[in-house]
Amino acid sequence: MSRAQSAQTRSAASRERVLGIFTPAGLWMSGAIALAMGLLFHRWLYQQNQFSSKHLEDWGHAYVIPLISGYMVWLQRDAIQRLTPRAYWPGLLVLLLGLVCYAFFTLLLPNHMLSGGAIVLTILGTVLTLLGPAYQRYLFLPIAYLVFAITISEQIMIEVTFRLQQIASQGAYVVLSLAGPLMGFGVDIEGNTLEMIVGGESRMMNVAEACSGMRMVVAFVALAGAVALLGTREWWKRFALLLLAVPVAVFMNVVRVAVLGFVTLWDPNLAAGDAHTFIGTMLLFPALGLYMLVVWALNRIVQTAPAQEGVA
Repeated sequence: MSRAQSAQTRSAASRERVLGIFTPAGLWMSGAIALAMGLLFHRWLYQQNQFSSKHLEDWGHAYVIPLISGYMVWLQRDAIQRLTPRAYWPGLLVLLLGLVCYAFFTLLLPNHMLSGGAIVLTILGTVLTLLGPAYQRYLFLPIAYLVFAITISEQIMIEVTFRLQQIASQGAYVVLSLAGPLMGFGVDIEGNTLEMIVGGESRMMNVAEACSGMRMVVAFVALAGAVALLGTREWWKRFALLLLAVPVAVFMNVVRVAVLGFVTLWDPNLAAGDAHTFIGTMLLFPALGLYMLVVWALNRIVQTAPAQEGVA
């Protein structure tokens, strides 16, 4: 067969696929498996929806994570088309481990975070069993990325949030102290509470309350993870970018608290409620811009030959 005929054959096969990935039969099978998993894990999915819908500023990003994972798979559709599915029975061990862990952390030792991890493990085991190891080169990272859609246990968040609040309050105090003499206000700090002094009037801002959206750091790290996976192919760069996401998020949270301190000078109500949430959300955009600047700088400093396919 000539190259032209081979290209025409691949093009025809591509047109027969849905979204450039699924054959008609594969689409029906994938739909059936997704439905079965939805029924099996409906309790966890309901709980996650409750967490995300009631606390959009903290966990609303969970709705977007599966879409990003799907986009990662779609980017690699050409490479996936060239693979032939083969059942890989050792993958059943991974699948069964995921199901056992889900049952354990749902019925015997209830833990939403660990149950979610078991679901991701089950999905990985299912794909490995039905498609074979060759597909893992292109599907492992999109599946693993789903962990960002899992709400972190409250015990962990309390510990992490307390430490980040200390950093945010101290950092914001430094920023406000520098700006105070220029703008005619004073600032003091005691623990996580900032005291803004304007014209002899004292206005208190509790960082623990004003920054309950500190958990948006998790959303930013999830977004940074997508940028790292889609923006570069080298493992070391991805790892470096994921590590950099945390200090960037913490720095922008310091900026966030400082901004809330500034707006308190005009209206203390802006540091609480919906206004506080809106300000925190808007600051995600400059945070992303700063992170993209880091990505650009890293790619400029260390340049590598472009890869042939996908984000794997």
